[in-house]
Amino acid sequence: MLGRVNHIAIAVPDLAAAAASYRDVLGARVSAAQSLPEHGVTVVFVELPNTKVELLEPLGEASPIAAFLEKSPSGGMHHICYEVDDILAARDRLVAGGARVLGDGTPKTGAHGKPVLFLHPKDFFGTLIELEEV
Repeated sequence: MLGRVNHIAIAVPDLAAAAASYRDVLGARVSAAQSLPEHGVTVVFVELPNTKVELLEPLGEASPIAAFLEKSPSGGMHHICYEVDDILAARDRLVAGGARVLGDGTPKTGAHGKPVLFLHPKDFFGTLIELEEV
């Protein structure tokens, strides 16, 4: 069911500073910032030859990233995103197997313009998992 790793997401308290560090210190190519109000975040993607790193900053006080940063003020790994061919079939298989899909189970449009779902971290050993249809 799982395809390749699409990206690893890191929550950061200052997106501009984090992007500059990846760009200027590590020499990586970094995308322009993109606001995603439906997800409560502003993101940039660090482009790597084999995957991407998504840097997330809260967009408003109700952002789930704001709550994450309250617990980890300097930031940290937030989630890992795997690709799937059919997000609805993946959701149905996971739910049938006892996994919990966050929200109402309806895919939302992610940063790449494709359907995404998140899986409860308690079902996957403390790791929040995002699935993205490719």
